[in-house]
Amino acid sequence: MPSRLLSVRIPFLAKPGALRCVGFMASNTGKKLIQIDVSSDTVCPWCFVGKKNLEKAMEQTKDKFDFEVRWHPFFLNPDAPKEGIKKSDFYKMKFGPVQFERATSRMTEIFQGLGLEYDMTGLTGNTMDSHRLITLAGHQGYDKQNALVDELFLNYFCQGKYIGDKQVLLDAARKVGIEGAEELLEDPSKGVDEVREELNKYSSAISGVPHFVINGKYQLSGGQPPNIFIRAFEAAAKDGDGW
Repeated sequence: MPSRLLSVRIPFLAKPGALRCVGFMASNTGKKLIQIDVSSDTVCPWCFVGKKNLEKAMEQTKDKFDFEVRWHPFFLNPDAPKEGIKKSDFYKMKFGPVQFERATSRMTEIFQGLGLEYDMTGLTGNTMDSHRLITLAGHQGYDKQNALVDELFLNYFCQGKYIGDKQVLLDAARKVGIEGAEELLEDPSKGVDEVREELNKYSSAISGVPHFVINGKYQLSGGQPPNIFIRAFEAAAKDGDGW
């Protein structure tokens, strides 16, 4: 369920005082490499929408570019309970019954447009463990990390699973081939400092997610349509030609 900030689409911004700055990079295929840093929370529906639209844009431009997508943590509700609370109860309290129904109807329609079923059953709660696991996955390859993020989104938004549940996280990790997940999740302190470092480095200056940084220079926020991502890819690649 997006907050007001999350439902606002911010237009394409060029060179907005970037988080970091990189010049032109080429992959080993000879195509230009587009690096995408995504700040996201695993209970943010707009983050899943943004991911799917990003992937459509990447598919449409794969003949021109190679991509490296890296996921970073954000906490919409850092004080959410570890034990979880029913999604419907939480969001009715947060937004009120009328706004809850409107937002649910809207997200259901948007998900249907992506070929997905929006499921409001199950629990919501603290997302630290999911971010610890995503950070671990990043050390084993960004393709694995991306697959894990997708699996967790599907679990939470389409299958009514609680991603604060250790077994749900372990099943997702095993499905995409993440090693060391059980050891990580057995120790509630393991990886927490790294998540906080990632949060500070990539997400401390933003107020809502999803937030995308393209080649360190071009920033996009919200569930942008594929054509906006493509414009950002092309601008970043063109800008790199001058380096």
